[in-house]
Amino acid sequence: MNPNNAPIPELYVSYDSAQKLKHEAGDLPSWDLSPRQICDLELLMNGGFNPLKGFLTEADYNNVVDNMRLADGTLWPMPITLDVSGKFAEGVETGQDIALRDQEGVILAILSVSDKWTPDKSHEAEAVFGADDIAHPAVNYLHNVAGPVYLGGAITGLQQPIHYDFRARRDTPNELRALFRKLGWRKVVAFQTRNPLHRAHQELTFRAAREAQANLLIHPVVGMTKPGDVDHFTRVRCYEAVLDQYPSSTTTMSLLNLAMRMGGPREAVWHGLIRKNHGCTHFIVGRDHAGPGKNSKGEDFYGPYDAQDLFKTHQDEIGLEMVDFKHMVYVQEKAQYYPISEVPEGATVLDISGTELRRRLAEGLEIPEWFSFPQVVAELRRTRPPRSRQGFTVFFTGLSGSGKSTIANALMVKLMEMGGRPVTLLDGDVVRKNLSSELGFSKEHRDLNIRRIGYVASEITKNGGIAICAPIAPYATTRRAVREEIEQYGAFLEVHVATSLEECERRDRKGLYKLAREGKIKEFTGISDPYDVPENPELRIETESSDVDNCAHQVILKLEQLGLIAG
Repeated sequence: MNPNNAPIPELYVSYDSAQKLKHEAGDLPSWDLSPRQICDLELLMNGGFNPLKGFLTEADYNNVVDNMRLADGTLWPMPITLDVSGKFAEGVETGQDIALRDQEGVILAILSVSDKWTPDKSHEAEAVFGADDIAHPAVNYLHNVAGPVYLGGAITGLQQPIHYDFRARRDTPNELRALFRKLGWRKVVAFQTRNPLHRAHQELTFRAAREAQANLLIHPVVGMTKPGDVDHFTRVRCYEAVLDQYPSSTTTMSLLNLAMRMGGPREAVWHGLIRKNHGCTHFIVGRDHAGPGKNSKGEDFYGPYDAQDLFKTHQDEIGLEMVDFKHMVYVQEKAQYYPISEVPEGATVLDISGTELRRRLAEGLEIPEWFSFPQVVAELRRTRPPRSRQGFTVFFTGLSGSGKSTIANALMVKLMEMGGRPVTLLDGDVVRKNLSSELGFSKEHRDLNIRRIGYVASEITKNGGIAICAPIAPYATTRRAVREEIEQYGAFLEVHVATSLEECERRDRKGLYKLAREGKIKEFTGISDPYDVPENPELRIETESSDVDNCAHQVILKLEQLGLIAG
C-alpha cells in the first residue's frame, strides 16, 4: 500500500458549521482576496500546503525566509503570506477574526489573526528568490503589487473557491489519493508543467514513468504562471488533445490551482512537497525548473541544475524521489527521440526551442509533426493566429509636449488607410475626459489613469483590434504592469518619444511648464515629479530633427519588421 494514499488533514469545517459561521461572519471585517491569494487559500484549505494551518505567522515567516523551515523545524521553502493594504491593516488587531472573500464577495474562509507585521521585502527577495531584482516576476509582485503589511494566523475553511472551467479535471489532494488507492497505484510520478506538451515531453514522461516503474500523473499548473505564458484554457485543451497518446490505464491528468512564484530551486522543493501531499511518490525536476528567465543584466537567475541539486539534498525529507528531466532531441535517422546524452555518434539531431516555436507560430510557419502533435499545433494556432492577424497595442510615452498625441494621430490615420483591423486612439486628454474625469493628478490617480488605459487597450488587443495609447505614463512599474496585461493577448510596442525637457518647454502652448516652475501646478512630470526614462523600448523617436510624418513612418516600419502589419 502506498503510504501517500492515506487521507491528509484539510482545514474545512462541516457544511452545517460553515453555514452557521457564514451567517455570523457578516459582522466581521472583510478582505477581498487577490487572484494569487485565492490560489494560496485553496491549497491551504484542501491540504495541498500541508502541514500549514493558515497564513504564516511572523516567526514561521522569518524562519522560512532565512532557513527554508517553519519555526518548528519542518521543511517549507516558500513564504505563504496574506499581504494587505496599510489602510486595512490599521483596522485589524491581533486576536481578531476577519472574513476572506473571493472577488464576487463570497466568504471562503475566516482568518484568526495571530500576527501583524511589516516585512523587509528586499530581504525576502534576496533570501527566497536570490536577488532583489524586479526583472524577477515574484520580486516585482512583492514590491509593486503586494500590500505592505502581512497578516498571519490559522484558517477556518468554509468553502472552496468556485471554478466554472474544467471542473471534472480538478482534484483535491485527498481526491487524488483516493483515486490512486482505488486504482491500486503504489508508485506515481508527477510531471509539473506550465507549457503545452509536445512530442519531446511525451517521450520524456514515458521514460520517467518506465524508469521509476510508476504510473504517471500529468499535473499542470492552472493558477498563475509567468506573464506571457499561454493561457490555461488553451493549455488544458492542448493537454486533453495529447492525453489520447498515453495509455489510460497508467496515466491520469489533474489540474493544480497553484500560483507559481518562478522561484527556481526553492520552488522545486515546494512543488515536491505539494505533490507529496497529492499522493505522489516521484517527481520530475527539470533543468532550470520554474526559472523566470533573465535578470536585469541579461543573465539567467538560476543555474541549469540548481533546482535539481537543492531537491536532491532534501528529497528524503520531502518523501519524494526525484526523476531527472532529460533533454530529449529528435534523431532524424532513427525517426525517434533520444536523451541528448544517448544520441548515436554522427546522427542528425533536430530540435526546436521555445523561442523558435513562438516565432513559427507568430509568422504562420510550418511546425513539423516530429516536433508536436497536429491537434496541439491547431489549438495553439487558433488562440495565437499569425502576428499579422493579431491585435496589438502601440504605447507612446514621453514628457508633456513631446509630440506623443500628434504622432499617435498621424499613426492612427496611416493604419486606418491600410485597413484590415479596427484602430482606437486612447489619447491622454480624451481618456481623462471620458474614462477618468473624477481623477486628479496625484501619483496614485495618474497611476490609476494609466491602468485604465491599459485595461481598455488589453480588451481591444484581445479582440483583434489595434490600440494606440499616448499618455505621459511617467512610471516604469506602471508601464510594465500594462505591458504584462496586454502581452497575454497580443504584441505591445513601447515607443519613447524622447523629446528633451528644454524642447518641450519651448513648445509649451498651454503654459503648463511655466505654471509648474512657479509652483502653481504641483507634481508636474519633469519639473516637480520624476519621469522614468524607458530603458528598453521597442522604438525611441527623436522629434527635434524629424517631422510628424517621418516619426509616424518609423513606427509603421517597426510594426512591419515585427510582422504585425504587412509590408
